[in-house]
Amino acid sequence: MYMVWIRPGGGLAEDYLALLESFTNDNTEATILLILGVFALFHSGLAGLRPQGEKLIGARAYRVMFALVSLPLATVALVYFINHRYSGTPLWDLRGVTGMHEFVWLLNFVSFYFLYPSTFNILEVAAVDEPKLHLWETGIMRITRHPQAVGQALWCFAHTLWVGNSFMVTTSLGLMAHHLFGCWHGDRRLQAKYGEAFEKVKARTSTMPFAAIADGRQQLPKDYYKEFLRAPYLAVTAFTLGAYLCHPLMQQASYSLHW
Repeated sequence: MYMVWIRPGGGLAEDYLALLESFTNDNTEATILLILGVFALFHSGLAGLRPQGEKLIGARAYRVMFALVSLPLATVALVYFINHRYSGTPLWDLRGVTGMHEFVWLLNFVSFYFLYPSTFNILEVAAVDEPKLHLWETGIMRITRHPQAVGQALWCFAHTLWVGNSFMVTTSLGLMAHHLFGCWHGDRRLQAKYGEAFEKVKARTSTMPFAAIADGRQQLPKDYYKEFLRAPYLAVTAFTLGAYLCHPLMQQASYSLHW
């Protein structure tokens, strides 16, 4: 991906980004929305076409193809966000408020427990094992049926508090629009695959965090906490801390690309 897509001076990402910017007159808010829109179109579109694609080329090959399309587009979104996060119109500045850094850090830390709770089989993510569409109802799913959307909301809220400009607000709105669509899209895919079994799970869970627990539709077992005592949560913790510590390296790498 580096040689074909990222490589400065020769990667296709530069041409791709230049094409998008030609439609937005280099307006950063419009450009990030277009970047996120293209990513959402291909990411969700290929997810929706997964049953037909797997019949044609197999589950593993389709997963690899899905990654080869999604990862380059996601990389452009991430690098462009890092390079332009302070380019918008200032709206507020809360960074000097006592405890704000700690509060934002905590929100970001918690967000990753929602963002990556069901991707526990890393070999399946990498398509070493055959990828599957899972019907989960335990662990984080007891809190919300769409943990990735909740995690994204926490991440967006934290970063918007910290950055406080029009670019960050626009980015957050774009990300949340995609994830809210993903809630509907994910339910539709599970309904198509599992039918009545999904309807029963849907009745016992909720999109809004803790709603199904609060109104009694989700009955927690006495030892529910054991569902969270799993090795993958240690991996999520290590990844989250590592990502925070690597922020300077991520920024330096992004700045070197000049996207």
